[in-house]
Amino acid sequence: MSWDKFQKHYLALNELDFAIDISRIDFDADFLDGMEPRIQEAYKAMDELEAGAIANPDEGRMVGHYWLRAPKLAPNAELTSEIEQCLAAIKQIAADVHTGKMAGSKGPFKNCLVIGIGGSALGPQFVADALGCPKGDKMKLFFFDNTDPDGIDRTLCALDGQLGETLSVVISKSGGTPETRNGMLEAQAAYQAAGLEFAKHAIAVTGAGSKLDGVAEAEGWLTRLPMWDWVGGRTSELAAVGLLPAALQGLDIDGMLGGAAAMDSATRCKETAKNPAALLALMWYYATDGKGAKDMVVLPYKDRLMLFSKYLQQLVMESLGKEFDLDGNTVNQGIAVYGNKGSTDQHAYVQQLREGVHNFFATFIEVLKDRAGSSIEVDSGITTGDFLQGFYLGTRDALYENGRQSVTITIHEVTPAAVGQLIALFERAVGFYATLVNINAYHQPGVEAGKKAAATVLELEAKAIAGLKQSGEALTAPQLAAKLQLEDKTEIIFKLLTRLAANDRGIIQTIKTPVTESEFVAG
Repeated sequence: MSWDKFQKHYLALNELDFAIDISRIDFDADFLDGMEPRIQEAYKAMDELEAGAIANPDEGRMVGHYWLRAPKLAPNAELTSEIEQCLAAIKQIAADVHTGKMAGSKGPFKNCLVIGIGGSALGPQFVADALGCPKGDKMKLFFFDNTDPDGIDRTLCALDGQLGETLSVVISKSGGTPETRNGMLEAQAAYQAAGLEFAKHAIAVTGAGSKLDGVAEAEGWLTRLPMWDWVGGRTSELAAVGLLPAALQGLDIDGMLGGAAAMDSATRCKETAKNPAALLALMWYYATDGKGAKDMVVLPYKDRLMLFSKYLQQLVMESLGKEFDLDGNTVNQGIAVYGNKGSTDQHAYVQQLREGVHNFFATFIEVLKDRAGSSIEVDSGITTGDFLQGFYLGTRDALYENGRQSVTITIHEVTPAAVGQLIALFERAVGFYATLVNINAYHQPGVEAGKKAAATVLELEAKAIAGLKQSGEALTAPQLAAKLQLEDKTEIIFKLLTRLAANDRGIIQTIKTPVTESEFVAG
């Protein structure tokens, strides 16, 4: 590394307290010039997207998450008004909850149970952890973010005796997402078991006219907030999806929106050397050969950003992980994302990063401010924050010395504005990169395929149960599959029956050796 290269490729946006350093990606001198025509096309595509073009051609939809923090940029006055009215409603709900005007059956709401999955949970979880403070939060957040019964029970255990003071926010655009629907039904059952009416403790965030919208209206839920079809789940943190939980927690949602708007403005710059999102997308392209040849390891050196890599997994991988490009060619694009936090990672997988398989590039996130107050010295003249920076700089050098490349993003402090900036930065980098590799970043056919496959498995489970009941005798999985003429599903039938037996669901298993020859009977 040279000081000259660092100076040339270190972009500081002082007005945002933000910087990005791409000097430790070893692109050659001609790379940026050679990519300039393509990144200019990405700017053009982004301009069209922000102006209201159909940027999600598969679904015939606009893509408008950038309007959420600048409503007047929406392509018509009606959308501008809807966004502004939604934000005003979020603030009013939070105010009513905090003052006790909107309260639960057992008193003012002190907890919020967020029921959602994917973008409806990952964004709110990240923001809650990054900006929350147990002593300062106005409400405590809990999550049903999976259809795991034990996970649901653990959350309910933590809420034991407090459901009458717990506001549930159910988030699903269609209302048909199985995991969220299941979570809602589990919550309803828990409230009912506690002698409480769920509807008097529930808010829906959903699409107008959706199944959930109909349920909330028919049952008389407290209120409903919109999810628009032009905002995808993974880009919905600055919509009602993320803003309502954050406002209820007592976080500065205007600060987040302002930070995102400021980063949006900076990343509209057409001068590539001054556009941090363009530089980030170009580094992704170079580091992965434009086809996902390497993974992205996200290493934030701040505990508050521990969930950022988890949030980015969905944003990046669901957006860029595509089988086909926009011309229908098979491309199998994508960038795998993983990470935790520094310096914890130095005691986990940094050993492999430096000396193992060279299948990654790193994204370091440096936070300059250590804490709100002063720090003690743990060694003469040295604080814990000094150690943290030392580990970051040392790890970055150790990796680079062994040919492992990295980008560093620097922020001054983890504030609402900075969190908004990070969200906006990566959202636009994803959009730029998608144009560079000619894919649709705004649909998710693989997710839909997974949902359909799960529905097929549940249908098979019903057939297996019915088949055993009809036979009235003990059968092995192969025997049952043969009776059902589903020999190609024998393995799945075996696994379904094994789990049903383990949960006393009317199936009794007689274990044999080998276990695959076990017999099952309806009991």
